[in-house]
Amino acid sequence: MADARETALLGGGCFWCLDAVYRELKGVLEVESGYAGGHQANPTYEQVCAKGTGHAEVVKVVFDPNVVSYADLLRIFFTLHDPTTKDRQGADVGPQYRSIIIAQDEPQMATAREVMAEIEGLNIWGGPIVTELVGPQTYWPGEAEHQDYFRLNPWSGYCRAVVGPKVAKFRKNFMARLKETA
Repeated sequence: MADARETALLGGGCFWCLDAVYRELKGVLEVESGYAGGHQANPTYEQVCAKGTGHAEVVKVVFDPNVVSYADLLRIFFTLHDPTTKDRQGADVGPQYRSIIIAQDEPQMATAREVMAEIEGLNIWGGPIVTELVGPQTYWPGEAEHQDYFRLNPWSGYCRAVVGPKVAKFRKNFMARLKETA
């Protein structure tokens, strides 16, 4: 299966965190920060932050399923953010920061349900998972300044306080899954 490609759309708080981690994962071909799950066409960052669009900050992850499975992408997703807090990740509060999986088809939907049940059964977070699971939604790419934000802004306060620790946790827990260049 040469040239196999699938797409995952995931929201777990600020998109900068997920963007930074998935860029380092073997089998990930592309990562793009953007917006999905709402009703407004072509939203801007400011509009999404104003909480009137219904969109969540998400990452679009294009991956090779021969190298990394969708289930493993989701297992990593559930280690990177707290899926038990509704519309919140740490100090980031609002519906744009909700935990959301946007399944692209029925097999992804079934896999997401299985992984969510697995994570729930492990009681890793000490509470029920509130991650929203929905079918295909229109995805809107984010502005250029939000792409690869952590690499381009490693010394910003948010990156040092929030993104950096999540990237370090990912690297520690999934060392064998890192790209050679990461």
